[in-house]
Amino acid sequence: MREGFRQELKDLKAEVVAIGRRCADQTELSVRALIEGDADLADIVIQGDDEIDARTLGVEEHALEVMATQFPVARDLRLLHSLTYVAWHMERMGDLAVNIAKAARRTAGRKGPQTLYDLIQAQGNLVHRVLDAMLAALESGDLELARKLPELDEPIDHLFKQFFRELARLQNEDDIEWASSMVLASRYLERVADNAVDIGERIQYMLTGTFDSVEHTADSPAV
Repeated sequence: MREGFRQELKDLKAEVVAIGRRCADQTELSVRALIEGDADLADIVIQGDDEIDARTLGVEEHALEVMATQFPVARDLRLLHSLTYVAWHMERMGDLAVNIAKAARRTAGRKGPQTLYDLIQAQGNLVHRVLDAMLAALESGDLELARKLPELDEPIDHLFKQFFRELARLQNEDDIEWASSMVLASRYLERVADNAVDIGERIQYMLTGTFDSVEHTADSPAV
């Protein structure tokens, strides 16, 4: 019976990791739609959000079922609670990808200053790096990698601030309207990375039972 319980925990964790990968793909596609002005690709991202919502709800329901039937305690209970928390943060990432896709639809067919496209692409690349690290930390139970996420997030914040400096240089009214959508997209990318950092903090708690930054040894093998 307990072997079945351990397998349920592994399956649940694998599903959360899979949802995270789906959100990372959605984010990457939304950035591509924005840069290429591809409204059809933006629609694909928007339509794909229902799947993420449904799978996230499935994780929560499965976790509640396991809690009700297996009576987990200590580290197992912490794992179940944390996986639900992580899944809902990933669902928010999916929503942010949808917001970027909507910005892509608004700006499709219009061409703005190349500098802002370059900034969005650079920011998207950095966000993808943060998401890859977050997923690796979650899947492997890598405490040090989870703690590194805030450091990886810092350049993304700097690029977002740079958007406003570039926006201030624009004179053409049409460019300013277009750039406003790009700035919002940049903000959504920043929020995706912020959610990844929050997940990193939860991974630390999942592994150590604490949120502080003091070095700890995980009290159980990663599931």
